[in-house]
Amino acid sequence: MHRRILAPGVLAAASLLLAIPASAASYGPGAPGIGDPYYPDYGNGGYDVSHYDLRLQYQPATDELSGTATILARTTQDLSSFDLDFLLDVSEVRVNGATAGFATSGQHELVVTPKTPLAKGTPITVVVRYSGVPSTKSAYGFTTWHRTPDGAVAADEPEAAWWWFPSNDHPLDKATYDVSVAVPDGTQVISNGLLQSTSSKLGWTRWTWRQNKPQATYLATLAVGKFDITTSTSERGVPVVNAYSKDLGDNDGAARASVERTGELVDWLSGYFGPYPFSSAGGYVPNTTTGYALETQTRVYYSPKQFANGSNTSVVVHELAHQWYGDDVSLKGWKDIWLNEGFARYAQWLWSEHEGEGTTQELTDYVYASHPADDAFWTVKPGDPGPDDQFDIAVYDRGALAVQALRNAVGDDAFFAILKGWPQEHAYGNASVSDFEAYAEKVSGKSLGSLFDAWLFEPTKPVAPALRAAVAPGQPKSWKKIEATNDVH
Repeated sequence: MHRRILAPGVLAAASLLLAIPASAASYGPGAPGIGDPYYPDYGNGGYDVSHYDLRLQYQPATDELSGTATILARTTQDLSSFDLDFLLDVSEVRVNGATAGFATSGQHELVVTPKTPLAKGTPITVVVRYSGVPSTKSAYGFTTWHRTPDGAVAADEPEAAWWWFPSNDHPLDKATYDVSVAVPDGTQVISNGLLQSTSSKLGWTRWTWRQNKPQATYLATLAVGKFDITTSTSERGVPVVNAYSKDLGDNDGAARASVERTGELVDWLSGYFGPYPFSSAGGYVPNTTTGYALETQTRVYYSPKQFANGSNTSVVVHELAHQWYGDDVSLKGWKDIWLNEGFARYAQWLWSEHEGEGTTQELTDYVYASHPADDAFWTVKPGDPGPDDQFDIAVYDRGALAVQALRNAVGDDAFFAILKGWPQEHAYGNASVSDFEAYAEKVSGKSLGSLFDAWLFEPTKPVAPALRAAVAPGQPKSWKKIEATNDVH
């Protein structure tokens, strides 16, 4: 573990143990992983975070980031030490005001040893002072910190936090956030939630953002650069904040033509999923070379490449659907990824139907017919795909087939009740695929185990689907737009 008894012999060790009060015998280090089988070292054991306060300064020219993270948490066991997931250089750690010991361990662990052990149920305030150049840091052979010509972006899945703030990096430990970053005048900072204030002093402007609803660490985002920021309010009253890099070039028009429809699309999705669950909506398009989009909570990250072939509202629908399915209700473990991607893909199919470019059933028929029984597509199990196939296309497309299969099995009334009720049933919390199955059975009054097994857990093509076309179905008009989002993550 993270402790060593240095006593030189059995008698000395026995004497040392006798000197320890009996009440301290239960104290031990928190686990260096939260227990997710896909990513054993991600997250940490022994505490639960309620809030992150990040007060930072960033210099785009040199990629230097420095500042202080204040973490509010509560212990869930008697702790002698605990881990944070982090990569930058730490100069000081305090726990409840007292200086704490700290050391690095493994690929991305910061081990904190408080001055005195912490009893289970103790509220703790952890202050971490740090600095570094995020682009020089890597773990497991990769980085999720993306430099841009005028700054940088932190947005990735399933990890991104390590490069800019210490955390308990797993969706099971959601928290609220205050993110305050000072940057040179003329540079903007984009993050989650609503902008609380900006203030300038001695050539630096501080931007302060607040996310007042629980948020998974991978959904926290930071973008620094020169942006054009637009604000509006949807018809249903949702504040919308969008931002576009000032050097998007030929992709600028298509990006704006897509992302500026965020308010309209949030309201439309609310008709299926219930009231929008957060204080704001929006997205940003930085000048990056990455190819994916990400459902960073309330402020979706879009790569310019998403709009290289023109506007695409389908990708915007996909990421906004995640605000309910993935952000509001987050997965319990990374194996539950179908709850995120299957439903976000199905939202694209609903949008296709709305636009008159192919119904959900026509898309179902087309996808099912496009993959013969011996296609490796059917060997991926969306309900537990494994870490290597977590973002395989089957999780999206076969995942959406499973949603349509559920709809056909329970009927539209029960299906749309499930679709809208689920985000409210587990609002701001976490849930698993088995939780969803139980909820669907409760709402529909039907036994659905065999259906979920066939569509989510069997490595074979399901037999006798709800395929209704008498001949091989043609490609729906919306398919190329939907297919263009295959690399969203």
